[in-house]
Amino acid sequence: MCSSKVMFTGLVETVGEIRDRADIDGGCRLRIACGFAPDLSLGDSVAINGVCLTVVAAGREDMQADVGPETMRVTTLGSLVRGAKVNLERPLRADSRLGGHFVQGHVDGLGVIRALRQEADFVWLTVGFPSTLAPFIVHKGSIAVDGISLTVASLGAGSIDVQIVPFTWQHTNLQAARVGERVNLECDMVGKYVVRAMEVAGLGEPKR
Repeated sequence: MCSSKVMFTGLVETVGEIRDRADIDGGCRLRIACGFAPDLSLGDSVAINGVCLTVVAAGREDMQADVGPETMRVTTLGSLVRGAKVNLERPLRADSRLGGHFVQGHVDGLGVIRALRQEADFVWLTVGFPSTLAPFIVHKGSIAVDGISLTVASLGAGSIDVQIVPFTWQHTNLQAARVGERVNLECDMVGKYVVRAMEVAGLGEPKR
């Protein structure tokens, strides 16, 4: 993951494509076609499917980033193959409007797409999540799914439903989503701090 402390909004700037993947010691290096590649510099941070990575090379049409062993274990980036579509976002600037919610680019767990169903021009997405994330997911709260800021429309035992508006469907990699695929999940940062503060204060522990 990236070494710098930056924030994202969960509003995807562009969809990139994996052009190449090379194995390196303990991880891999991804080369990604990226529309804003000419504006990148070495050391910049970019969220790739919701995972904050550091730019190690950038050209006119693509960028490269290394995925370390821990990131390989706890995110889906290690399973990306050539041709895969990925959501890309640069960090939030201090003078920018916050249109989504605060996203750190630090994945909390992996979800699984359980269902996709159409309703008029909208798409409902059902995502299963591990029980360890249950204390941090709130009905009508925010969650990042592969780096996309979404609202939890309904919350069940081990799964959430989110509604995808046409613009988000057309401008993210969700068009390529399939039932059974894994996705990166990051819970709302504020909720995580609240739960942790309650633990420290002895006011209760989240159910595991």
